[in-house]
Amino acid sequence: MTADVSPLTEPGAGIAPDMLDSGLAADLADAALSIARRFHAGATLWAVSPRWEPHAHHVAVEFVHPVIVGKRALPAFALCSSDLVGQARVAVRAGDLIVAVAAADDAVVTDLMRRAAAWGACTVWIGSGARPAAGAADHVLWLDDPHPLAPATGRFVLLYHLLWELTHVCFEHPGLLRETAAECTDEVCVTCSDEGRLAEVVEPPDGPFGDALVRTATGEERVDVTLVTPVTVGDLVLVHAGAALTRLEAEAGR
Repeated sequence: MTADVSPLTEPGAGIAPDMLDSGLAADLADAALSIARRFHAGATLWAVSPRWEPHAHHVAVEFVHPVIVGKRALPAFALCSSDLVGQARVAVRAGDLIVAVAAADDAVVTDLMRRAAAWGACTVWIGSGARPAAGAADHVLWLDDPHPLAPATGRFVLLYHLLWELTHVCFEHPGLLRETAAECTDEVCVTCSDEGRLAEVVEPPDGPFGDALVRTATGEERVDVTLVTPVTVGDLVLVHAGAALTRLEAEAGR
């Protein structure tokens, strides 16, 4: 290697010159801070990758196994069930993290991402090629590489290695780990009000009228579903002032 070639930019090794642009770097930093704050508050990380299961195991191992002396072992597990949504529904708790490694057209991951808000989970989606729809996940870490073999290269692995490293950098600055609550200055604060919260139906009402038991980011509660009846277990609805106002269809996304 000549003296003027960096090991981080050499083709085939480290970070390729065309990979880590300012946009992806900023996305990585934002995601790492969110992950660090969630772990600091007691979160568990759940890794999924329906088409490329080894990536799910690798992500979990990265966070749970501190390969550098002095780094924290963080609670992380890979979910690999044939019914991934059902498994995640049981496993994920409010405040947890879901990290998915998948293409944008992965229907299972799309469904997981859209339900995560009702479960109170923070989501990170790692992938390449065509991007997911805007707002599909809380954090999107994407390689603009259309090649179908991109997931089989080391670039995906490098992405979640960097995510792990930056998460631990955040741990070294305790002042970053405490989220500042939004200040309410108006008489009616949209941020704090009961404004279209996402909920997942846990138990429908016994008849055409009545309350359904739903799961939201703050826990289970009963809401009036008269306006959206009939509802079934697993339906996603938007709740305002104790009533479900609309039901989200599967193709509508998050």
